[in-house]
Amino acid sequence: MMFRNQRFAQTAPLTTALTIDQLRSVTPSAFATEKHESRSPRYTYIPTSSVIEGLMREGFQPFKAVQGRSRIEGKGEFTKHMIRFRHESTVNVTGDSVPEVVLINSHDGTSAYKLIAGIFRIVCSNGLVVAESTVGSLSVPHKGDIVHQVIEGSYEIIENSRKALTASSAWQQLQLTAGEQKAYAEAAHELRFADSEGEIATPIQPAQLLNPRRAADNGNDLWRTFNRVQENVIRGGLSAFGRDEMGRRRRVTTREVKGIDQDVKLNRALWTLTEKMAELKGVGAAA
Repeated sequence: MMFRNQRFAQTAPLTTALTIDQLRSVTPSAFATEKHESRSPRYTYIPTSSVIEGLMREGFQPFKAVQGRSRIEGKGEFTKHMIRFRHESTVNVTGDSVPEVVLINSHDGTSAYKLIAGIFRIVCSNGLVVAESTVGSLSVPHKGDIVHQVIEGSYEIIENSRKALTASSAWQQLQLTAGEQKAYAEAAHELRFADSEGEIATPIQPAQLLNPRRAADNGNDLWRTFNRVQENVIRGGLSAFGRDEMGRRRRVTTREVKGIDQDVKLNRALWTLTEKMAELKGVGAAA
């Protein structure tokens, strides 16, 4: 089966909740009126739109939505989608980060309902996904009372996201040496660019991942180091000169990570990497 996730455009600022009409435009598969024909009779069809409405009644508001595309004819309106929610209780959260619930689902069999803890960093409009090792995640199969399970799970996940914010506060107090930052960037570089054999072909250097994109990210603490690297890994736009197969010099520029699966995988891996660095510096994971 060939499947490729690709992000659709965001239709509203990340500081403004999306309306149902905006969600329908960005993630039409969340509003599919039936399951894909490939699903068996055991598959309980509960449209994501019903879950969205249930979450909104409970005070969870959608702030970002992306959807994948399928190369398989007829699956485009059923494919994987990801929606990030914030609860009304987080409106007055202080600092530059807000806890989120990340909901992933599809109606073509490529995903159950998944809930993942997330953090939205206001200063750079970056959505971080917290590693499962830190606060856990939840998978809801397509059976039973799905809406109730997702709502109950969302309350648990938003609390876990708050725990992740506690970890980030501790990381702001951890100063890294130049050597520690270099080691961190090298590990992140491998996560982003190594192939299945561990080989890295890109001319992009690990040190480039440490470059700040704004004055607020200057600093040697672990939190800002993580945010610089995370944004450079996910947003792309890094350039360097390399050689093509003919040995000709060419400029290489990294692309933004747009696939839902790759986005989540990289974000989780970077969060875990940051946890490990914190542990080496004497600070454990979020409790």
